[in-house]
Amino acid sequence: MPIHKSYRYAGFMILCLAMFGCASNSGQTVNQQRQAVLEMRSTVLSEFFALKPSVEQQLQSAAGYAVFDNTNVNVLLASFGGGYGVVKNNTTGNQTYMKMAEVGLGLGAGIKDFRVVFVFHNKDVLQRFIEQGWAFGAQADAAAKAGDKGGAAGGEVTVDNMTIYQITKNGLALQATVKGTKYWPDENLN
Repeated sequence: MPIHKSYRYAGFMILCLAMFGCASNSGQTVNQQRQAVLEMRSTVLSEFFALKPSVEQQLQSAAGYAVFDNTNVNVLLASFGGGYGVVKNNTTGNQTYMKMAEVGLGLGAGIKDFRVVFVFHNKDVLQRFIEQGWAFGAQADAAAKAGDKGGAAGGEVTVDNMTIYQITKNGLALQATVKGTKYWPDENLN
């Protein structure tokens, strides 16, 4: 595919992602949308604790944590993703509903549906995440899972008093990208 067609395709994907990311659950009330996010969090944490039981204690003793559900599309030289989640402050019990979007450059092909769990080890990191919410990094991964067959590679990294776990659901992606991810409070749900 010629380069100029790749850029047009990438532009089309960005437009689709923007429309997907801005779409609301028009048939649901705000309370129903919040409940759906909390149910996602509960499901993700239950599955995650089954895979790595020690994380449950880590979440309970942390300043707070966040759980996000994300879908990422890798097309030739570009990567796009979007999702939603919730941050819980363990000290106050407050929940902050958030959205996320990511864009990246690099080689890749496929779709990866994954969840991210952040563990904030102090209140400053927690507050900074809610207020600023940026993450940027280089990534090289491979995830493959079809139904209940195969294994999905997930990772754990600790940076700046925050531990980040990525758990794939059923993705098929091969990528080496540099991407920026933006997390921000959901104005409709907070």
